[in-house]
Amino acid sequence: MQACGVTQLPGHARIVSCLQAPLLPLSRRPPAWSSCRRPHQRQSQHARVCQATTSASPPPPPDRAPSPPKQQMLIYVPPHPLIQHWLAIARNEATPPPIFRAAIAELGRLLVYELGRDWLPTMQQQVYSPVGLADATFVDPTQPIKVVPILRAGLVLVEQIATVLPAQVTYHVGLVRNEETLQATSYLNKLPKSFTAEDHILVADPMLATGGTMVSVLEDIVSRGGDPSNIIVVCVVAAPPALKKLSEKFVGLKIYAACIDAELNDKGYILPGLGDAGDRAYGTL
Repeated sequence: MQACGVTQLPGHARIVSCLQAPLLPLSRRPPAWSSCRRPHQRQSQHARVCQATTSASPPPPPDRAPSPPKQQMLIYVPPHPLIQHWLAIARNEATPPPIFRAAIAELGRLLVYELGRDWLPTMQQQVYSPVGLADATFVDPTQPIKVVPILRAGLVLVEQIATVLPAQVTYHVGLVRNEETLQATSYLNKLPKSFTAEDHILVADPMLATGGTMVSVLEDIVSRGGDPSNIIVVCVVAAPPALKKLSEKFVGLKIYAACIDAELNDKGYILPGLGDAGDRAYGTL
């Protein structure tokens, strides 16, 4: 079983190590491991860079920041108190379905707000206010974000994002996971025939556990022309097996999550996680 160890760094950055064996101290890590380390200084403070390292290398001199790896997956865990609050509400087993659903929707809205800072395409115009002419920046309506919620729970995660995505189109996909094999099979696919490499694509699913469902959806998107470097995955909770799998398959992918939990149980559920997000949101427990 994979484990995930966290080392707190100054500020909000953290090192998250996803290992196949029990967590070892930094000085005793084996030569091959998958890591999330503090990014280059020009990256956001709460970004994590995930890469597969094949050989141990000495740390950079203290007066020189490490260069970003050529092949990387960035994971963002915004350190916002409202995100932490709604995550706590969603985790609580006593939270009733309507409140759980509202919490997941609010987490989706907050995470999409965070990811839009440097990702939304914009255009420059001028507008007249009641007293004069002003320069203005708009979200470009000619480049709508392609939103792909994975049914059912992914629908809840994007319920409120219209307030922070002024221009969007939605393509639904539905997959169900076999609880014995943990493999996902598709029952609905409304993706367009093709994407362009310039399309900004947002894929939403509350839970990244084994990663099988997300890999299937992303492979389909990429096969239709989507560029992983222009794809962002939004989730509530992620686990090391999914992060490792995604980092190996999709170079340049970005993930926004409210939290990274340490492990999965033998049924493929994240611990401590949220439970079954779809059943809790729709009251079908």
